[in-house]
Amino acid sequence: MWFAYRIVQEGLTNALRYGAGGPIEVRVAAGRDVLELGVVNRTGAAAGGFPTSGHGLPGLTERVRLLHGEIESGPDGPRRWRLAVRLPVRTSA
Repeated sequence: MWFAYRIVQEGLTNALRYGAGGPIEVRVAAGRDVLELGVVNRTGAAAGGFPTSGHGLPGLTERVRLLHGEIESGPDGPRRWRLAVRLPVRTSA
């Protein structure tokens, strides 16, 4: 599931690029029918200094939907940002 790696990578890149520093929480949970990925970070002044590709969350949303998954991103309480992705797991016959 190489795409899961890319989703977590994008979440971490955004947390470093736009977050306020401090801890970044990463969650990966694999079930029989679903893979859940999550990244939570503090918000505030952007760390800056990273070049951008211009794709970010819109590109990530498009990729998740192509995989028939669900994505949520946005504020998660005061001074926290959350990315949560659920992807269906296809099993081989």
